[in-house]
Amino acid sequence: MASKLNPYIGFSDNAREAMEFYKDVFGGSLTTSTFGEFGAPEGPDTNKIMHAQLETESGFTLMASDAPEGMERSSGSAITISLSGDDDEELRGYFDKLSAGGTVTMPLEKQMWGDEFGMVTDRFGTAWMVNIAGSGEGEGSAG
Repeated sequence: MASKLNPYIGFSDNAREAMEFYKDVFGGSLTTSTFGEFGAPEGPDTNKIMHAQLETESGFTLMASDAPEGMERSSGSAITISLSGDDDEELRGYFDKLSAGGTVTMPLEKQMWGDEFGMVTDRFGTAWMVNIAGSGEGEGSAG
């Protein structure tokens, strides 16, 4: 198996809800495991997500977990997840779905480099960038 780099998002206690939301956005197959399923049958972490993994038909892999009791989780995002390509309909759909209940920090619109680009922070606090490659026409395009 070739090495892969996958986003792994940490949540306090809503990883299941967030990953089900991302499954609605991107489609695919979601698997989840709780701390209870792996040896913590009682206590505050029993139903928290120890590991969740979403595999999409587009080839995306997104992983997540809840922070167990006693483990500090820093709020806010030190990274932004970037989606890019030339499938206008697919990428625009992702942007619209990620925006639901979230905050658009930059509208998805034509940029000086010729592509459409926008940024959104979804309702779970995860920051996303979407870049739809332009047709390559005109000067300054990144095509």
